[in-house]
Amino acid sequence: MRDDPAGLAEQVSTVLRHLVLLLRRTVAGQPLTSQQYGVLGSLEPGPRRMTELAEEHAVQLPTMTVQINRLEDAGLVARGADPADARVRTVELTGEGRERLRAVRVARIAHLTEELAALTEEERATLAAALPVLAKLGRSQPR
Repeated sequence: MRDDPAGLAEQVSTVLRHLVLLLRRTVAGQPLTSQQYGVLGSLEPGPRRMTELAEEHAVQLPTMTVQINRLEDAGLVARGADPADARVRTVELTGEGRERLRAVRVARIAHLTEELAALTEEERATLAAALPVLAKLGRSQPR
């Protein structure tokens, strides 16, 4: 498997899909979608331009605008102006948005903790050893 990048890619894709679904189940029934929570997470470090958000989430600007409008209507984000260019609109978390994001993160961590506790010590060690490689994959830029 190590010598077959295509086969490994297929397996990684399948496993990651299942992990994403596992995390999404923790927010099932919530008023926001997983994608909207993802946008909130992107805003956690500070205000962002709409175009940056759209690019990061691999969607068109009108799609991101719809998401931001919904989050703004829910009181979770606020729009502002870029201090360097008043023509540019930015988006930032409100206090309520930051709290909602924190609550979802706590729920996800609790759910993952239960799942990880069911693994053997050796399985958890293997997973811990793989995390730096997965993190490297997550930081790679599209080609």
